[in-house]
Order: sequence, then C-alpha cells, then structure tokens
Amino acid sequence: MPKTPPLSKSEVSLRLGDLPDWRVEDGALTRDFKTDGWPTTLMLVNAIGYLAQAADHHPDLTVSWGSVRIALSTHTAKGITDKDFALAREMEKLALWRPVAGSPLSGTRSDWVKGTTGA
Repeated sequence: MPKTPPLSKSEVSLRLGDLPDWRVEDGALTRDFKTDGWPTTLMLVNAIGYLAQAADHHPDLTVSWGSVRIALSTHTAKGITDKDFALAREMEKLALWRPVAGSPLSGTRSDWVKGTTGA
C-alpha cells in the first residue's frame, strides 16, 4: 500500500472550511463534542470506534463524563491527510445525525450530543 502524503498547511486550512467545528491542534485534526452525560458519551465513543475500525484509521480519543475529543492524524505520514478529513466528515455526520422533520422517527428529547459551539 503506498504511503499517504501529508497535506500542506494551506490545503488543511482550505479543507477546514467544510468542517467549521474542527481545528488543527498539536498536528492533528481535532473536534470536541459535548454530551448529556456518561451513557451518551460511551455510545458516541463506540460509534466513533465502529467508523474508525471500518475505515482502518484510528483517532486518538479523550473521553470524560460529558465530552469526547477526537484527534485525527496519519501517523505514517506524520501529518494530516485525506484519510483524516474523510473520517472526520463521517464522524461529524454520525455524531450530529437527527431524524428529519416529518420522519417516522421522533428523535431524542435530551440534549444528546452537541458540538462545542452548541450545534
């Protein structure tokens, strides 16, 4: 399998426009999610784990009672790559998914999962 090259700082900055709640911190594509408590935190971590395993690309996670921090980088490339952005987009969709209006699914009444900006 060919080595994935890291993206330049300008490429990373440009791509962050599609993921406004993500940022670069300590060389990794990083995102914080707030949850309504420990059970939701664990469900989110397990869902993230499922995506990561299916993608064979594994983030660093910091987990506490009401939050999850995701840090994505491609260790073999020593930087942020297309892989990191692709997985970040999937994680974003999964974590913030809600049933659409008019759906047979009513959705949860709790605060559930929010971005750090309250999304």
